[in-house]
Amino acid sequence: MLTLHFLAPEERRRTAIEIRRRLKPGASFVAAHLSFPQGEGERALWLSRYAAFAIASGTDPGQAHNARTAVEARLKLLSPEQDEAVLRDAGFLDVGLFYSAFTWQGWVAYA
Repeated sequence: MLTLHFLAPEERRRTAIEIRRRLKPGASFVAAHLSFPQGEGERALWLSRYAAFAIASGTDPGQAHNARTAVEARLKLLSPEQDEAVLRDAGFLDVGLFYSAFTWQGWVAYA
């Protein structure tokens, strides 16, 4: 939970493969993390929304903008479709979105 978005895409894939390898057949796996459209112009739009939501929720504007800048500079985020593909490519079955809240998405999948 809330960790895969810290990994580069190739490391995320390797991690998903290793998690799948260690699970018993049929075991469930839940992943939830930052995931939103990454197309041209979309990433900047969603990151602006991310900061605006934090500010509207009472976060200091300077802190919200610093968080946005840090996410933009440090995280190699994937789109929800790419995140689902990572799980399928790792061998998980019945990958399904079960949680969606703004920039956060959550999936359940089965080994």
